Amino acid sequence: MQFSEHWLRTMADPKMSSEELAHLLTMSGLEVEELEAVAPPFSKVVVAKVLEVEKHPNADRLTVCRVDAGTGEILSVVCGAPNVRPGMMTMCALVGAALPPGEDGKPFEIKLGKLRGVESQGMLCSLRELKLSEDHSGIVDLPADAPLGKDTRDYLSLNDKKFTIKLTPNKADCLSVLGVAREVAALTSVALVPPPHQTIAPTIKDTLPVKVAAPDLCGRFSGRVIRGINAKAETPEWMKQRLERSGQRPISALVDISNYVMLESGQPNHVYDLAKVHGGLEVRWGKPGESLTLLNGNTVEVDGWVGVIADANGVESLAGIMGGDRTAISLDSTDIFLEAAFWWPNAIQGRSRRFNFSTDAAHRFERGVDFAGTVQQLERMTALIVAICGVDGQTKVGPIDDQQINLPKRNPVTLRAARAVKVIGVPFTDEQIAQIFKRLGLPFTQQSGLFTVTPPSYRFDIEIEEDLIEEIARVYGFENIPELPPIAPNVMRIAPESERSTFRVRHFLADLDYQEVVNYSFVEESWEADFAGNTNPIKLLNPIASQMSVMRTNLIGSLVANVRYNLNRRINRVRVFELGAAFLRSDSTQDGSLSVAGYEQPKRIAALAYGSVAEEQWGQSTRNADFFDIKADLEALFSPKVLRFEKAEHPALHPGRSAQVMLEGKAIGVIGELHPRWQQKYELPLAPVVFEVDAVALQERDVPVYREISRFQPVSRDLALVVKQSVPAQSLMDAFLSEKGGNPLCNILQAVVLFDEYRGKGLENDEKSLAFRFTLQDTHKTLQDEAVEAAMAAFVAVAGNRHGAKLRA
Repeated sequence: MQFSEHWLRTMADPKMSSEELAHLLTMSGLEVEELEAVAPPFSKVVVAKVLEVEKHPNADRLTVCRVDAGTGEILSVVCGAPNVRPGMMTMCALVGAALPPGEDGKPFEIKLGKLRGVESQGMLCSLRELKLSEDHSGIVDLPADAPLGKDTRDYLSLNDKKFTIKLTPNKADCLSVLGVAREVAALTSVALVPPPHQTIAPTIKDTLPVKVAAPDLCGRFSGRVIRGINAKAETPEWMKQRLERSGQRPISALVDISNYVMLESGQPNHVYDLAKVHGGLEVRWGKPGESLTLLNGNTVEVDGWVGVIADANGVESLAGIMGGDRTAISLDSTDIFLEAAFWWPNAIQGRSRRFNFSTDAAHRFERGVDFAGTVQQLERMTALIVAICGVDGQTKVGPIDDQQINLPKRNPVTLRAARAVKVIGVPFTDEQIAQIFKRLGLPFTQQSGLFTVTPPSYRFDIEIEEDLIEEIARVYGFENIPELPPIAPNVMRIAPESERSTFRVRHFLADLDYQEVVNYSFVEESWEADFAGNTNPIKLLNPIASQMSVMRTNLIGSLVANVRYNLNRRINRVRVFELGAAFLRSDSTQDGSLSVAGYEQPKRIAALAYGSVAEEQWGQSTRNADFFDIKADLEALFSPKVLRFEKAEHPALHPGRSAQVMLEGKAIGVIGELHPRWQQKYELPLAPVVFEVDAVALQERDVPVYREISRFQPVSRDLALVVKQSVPAQSLMDAFLSEKGGNPLCNILQAVVLFDEYRGKGLENDEKSLAFRFTLQDTHKTLQDEAVEAAMAAFVAVAGNRHGAKLRA
């Protein structure tokens, strides 16, 4: 909201500078985003009168003017403006004046000099030369009654400043100059001077029939007929000035008065051309198929969700949002109908956004407007219209028709003084709290340590005890609350040695050349179907965007979106990871401090690699990251624990290049290439490789345990076995480890790794050769060849018995 400081100070004028006032408002919750001077600095520019105008003897486009600037002598000023004329009141910069700085940042000084041989004792100014506007069509043409010799900064109130404040949605009472003035008066204890209230006595009995058929839409409707006005009357300069400095463009007297009263009081209103209203008005909900053309030229269709005001010929305005073009006032209007109403906030909220525009009226009504002030603001509008647009002997004013249908109930709110002291941390007395409520204009009754406050009609933000505590803290001053450390028992909680922190996990992944990303937990519904096979996702009741309407059950879709985002910006190598929550339906989950009944929220860690395995360099050839690169990263992440990888299918992954990640017999995640279908759908030139695992499983680690280190030399043996291609290498590894546990001869096995796979010449088409390296060692003695050969024979035998393996020739 934007307004003039001078306007504000007519209602509350504390003895403080503009900057101090801005700081006070900000610290009370009314954040001042900008404090801007209405005019740049300049001096010695006064109101002057052009007495005579003569042609310059040496220039066709210049004139020599005799000017009275109120200095006691007549000045000779050379001027090139085409609109200069005798008798004109304008602005004159005297010799020694400093005009606004130019591009070099230095003020432009007016000196005594000659122009084409004629002495000029000053300069007649245009608005552009004073940087008040871009208009340079001629010098400023002031009203004939402008005071001669008066400094123009004082005459035009150019020492004023514009406040722009950012209001939170609960502070609807401050969407007016009067509302801000109330705050200033409460914060500084200065007297509040509200706008003048004048009751205009009716001179005719004319009324316009109004029927309110929707009490859940309109709680109060006040209206008045005025006849015989002059809509072509000029808006007073003081009103134009205040409107312009509040961000409003002056249009016509009636429109300007309507906007002025809204900015002054916060009460939106509407002016109808009475001659264009057919029959009476009806306030109701819209009907399917109805439409109207609004004042902004848009034609909109309404339905039963949108409130309207209609006459005998149909809908003529959107209730609480914008009037219709059919009954709009014009410069030819003579008879008008004024309306000031209270529209229920929940009946206005979201309606203007549906039509893709917003209005000042809707902005106020959807937050709550003073329902007790409609009649008073109608009187204020009437007084201004009669004073500005009234015609002697012709302007007639009708009585106010005030219908109170369904007004909000003001429920008392109880405040415990002890509770306020505990929350704020300041030892307030009952007298201090009572004084703050009086300054805020909050009616209350008091008992010892207990206050019962009835919110005023203009305050929709006071509903619970905490709202009153906030009011006390605001008026007392957040800066005045002492900064004290919390008083509570502190227990140093030692992190268990068997648990790895997420901080360490993040750093480990960063060391593996992954970059962390943070994505929304809200995703597109199609992502859940594609990457999780989930056709019944958890839907949001009020999504922040249509493409973020459901909660994710895995992190893969978000990482794929990160890849697309980077590829669109010509980044062809992407390695990212995310630690975040997934959201699953769970009948077993109960409500708790960190849980919601019916939903499970496990933490997951997912990583994705796309493009080359390393940055392009001369030291190694370029190749794309594959399944085994990411598998190695995952195994390093879990080391020293050993993972198992079992073939499995997942909706997001390639059916032949994906696996389930197993740890100690429990499935903890998946790994694999993105499914070709999704690679094509999401327009990825290469298939990313991704893994996602349970964060808790990754954080768990075994506490190191002492184990005797053998002093004897280990022995290595290589074993190449031929098996059917359908036999996984992991099955053979499991067989070897099983034999170690069940055969005493094989206890000397320390490690076994697969180091080669061969398919081709010398083997059948359905066969492959797998080469394993066994490390054998005894902790108590040197191994003999007989023990080594016995163990190797046992391994060959178990592979043959279980999987039909045979030694490669």
